[in-house]
Parts: sequence; structure tokens; C-alpha cells
Amino acid sequence: MAETEAALRTLAHNVRSARTRAGLSLDELGRRARVSKGALVGLEKAQGNPNFATLVRLADTLGVSVSALMEGPAEGRVRVVSADAVMPLWAGERGSEARLMLTTSGPAPVEVWRWRLAPGEEYPSHPHQAGVVETVSVTAGQMVLVVDGAEHPVRAGQTATFDGDAPHTYRGAGDETCHLIMTVHLPPAPASTSASVSASAS
Repeated sequence: MAETEAALRTLAHNVRSARTRAGLSLDELGRRARVSKGALVGLEKAQGNPNFATLVRLADTLGVSVSALMEGPAEGRVRVVSADAVMPLWAGERGSEARLMLTTSGPAPVEVWRWRLAPGEEYPSHPHQAGVVETVSVTAGQMVLVVDGAEHPVRAGQTATFDGDAPHTYRGAGDETCHLIMTVHLPPAPASTSASVSASAS
């Protein structure tokens, strides 16, 4: 319980700081991210339990990574993260899940995710902001990657990459659970924090 409260406090601080840097009011952030002002007020007070889609919409609108909203200050030069130490940000009804392992630092950060997709279960994602590039590397089983309506089978040992500014879906295929590593390459932050940021979501 204490860990959950601490995570909410960190999230509240990071969202408020990112919103302030972007020069956005609660009303404007809510409009661009399609999140109610009441939900934003609660979030910035470390209340409520925002879902995965809400976090992604906020991150995209603020021009930061999802983990930049969730992580505290970096400690040390090397980070080693165990999957069982990271809570899933999405869980499907058939046992599928997505865990955001970490985000690299620097002007163009990369998110590293571990996904598990049960056969037939899928996660549909809205387009990201322009410049986002995703890769999926299947380590076991098989999946179908749907990008802008076109289906692409991806099997164990294969890696696919695509521009994330189109609608896309990850779907488990075959008879076995699919395991994959996803990277989300984020574009460099704009030089002006007051620049308009595209509001899109995963």
C-alpha cells in the first residue's frame, strides 16, 4: 500500500512538473489529452488510479515518455530492472500483460517493454505523436501486428519495426502465449516547451 501511495505521489509530481514546463493549464491539458479536468485535478493530488491509456495520452500530449511520468530521479550509472519488480500497465482478460521496464535517458529516449499476448487476445493502440518508431521482437510464440489495417505475422526470432503515428494492434496468434520485447523510440523533445504538442494515445 505504501509503495502504491509513493508511486501516486511521484506520478502527481511528474505530471504537474511536465504540465508546468509545457505551459499548459489543467483545462488545456485535459482538452488535448482527452482527460477530464476532474481526473487531472485528482491525479495531481495523488488521488485516483489512472489507467494505461490515460497515462499514454498524457505522456504523448506532454511530449515525454510514460516512464518519465512514473519514475523518480535516476540513481547511479547503471540500472538493472527485473520484470517481477515492475507492475503491469495493462492486463488482458486471458492473461496478457504489458510491463514498461525502463526508459533510456537523453534527448531521444527509448522505452523498453515486455509483453505477453495470449492466443487471440489483442491490444489496440491509437496513433502516437509524429516521429515515434516502434519495434517488436518476438522471443516465443507468434503474433499478428496490425498497422493501419494491414496484418503482419511476426514469429519467434523475428523483429518488426513501424512508424507509430498510425493505428496499430498487437494480437496473440497460434496456440501458445507470445512473448515479445517492444521498444518505443521517442522523437527528441521540441526546442520550445511552449510549442504545440500533438495529442495522441496508445
